[in-house]
Amino acid sequence: MGEIRRLGVHTIRLLLVFAILIATPGAMLAQGTPDQLPENAVARSFGSGWECKRGYREANRACLAIKVPPNAYLSPSGNRWICNRGFRKASDDCVPINVPANGYLKEVSYGRGWECNRGYRAAGENCAAIKIPANAFPTNTTYGRGWKCVRGFREVDQTCEAIEVPENAFLTSDGSRWKCDRGYQKADLTCVAIQNPENGYLIDLSYGRGWKCLRGYQALNENCVAVEVPENAHIDYSGNDWDCDRPYRKVQNECVL
Repeated sequence: MGEIRRLGVHTIRLLLVFAILIATPGAMLAQGTPDQLPENAVARSFGSGWECKRGYREANRACLAIKVPPNAYLSPSGNRWICNRGFRKASDDCVPINVPANGYLKEVSYGRGWECNRGYRAAGENCAAIKIPANAFPTNTTYGRGWKCVRGFREVDQTCEAIEVPENAFLTSDGSRWKCDRGYQKADLTCVAIQNPENGYLIDLSYGRGWKCLRGYQALNENCVAVEVPENAHIDYSGNDWDCDRPYRKVQNECVL
């Protein structure tokens, strides 16, 4: 009897909970329904919940109007403001950007909001002229010297010095150095002819001999000599040595099983 009584009490409790839920059907769904939206809010177009209208921002489950200061406008998203061109943000206001002489406005939301013209660099709140030496031109960079030597000259201290191109050489594409013609090799400040041996050919390298032996020949001192291929061997992939045929293996200067 005691067991039956306990079951009956449990059943009555469940029935009471069920009856409460039926009596208040909106209790579990109240949050996020249209009649529960705060003022100046709309239901999300996807998912659940709500979001503030354009020109308002969420704060403590409410939508507060965004106060746009003078010389500012609402961002495309509508949840913040941006200063007009020629102004920068300072706390909750937009203040004018003071562009010095020989400067221009820069479209950034941070920093001082201006840059110096070509040939000038920032010096505090002003733009000072860059001292450009002869045979140089101003660059558009805000770092370094602010100038670069013209083609055929190179930077030496604070000047541009002419590059002396030796015979059988030419200026590189950037114009800041020289390179020897094909068939010549750099030796100090001159270009000397490469002595290409018989059975060799020129290669475009700025180091080494400047030549390579044809396939079947190998370099020996300053010459190209024929590769001596032993029995059961062949010229290898490099073309300048030999390797054993399978299943032979190299032992000193011959191929053995």
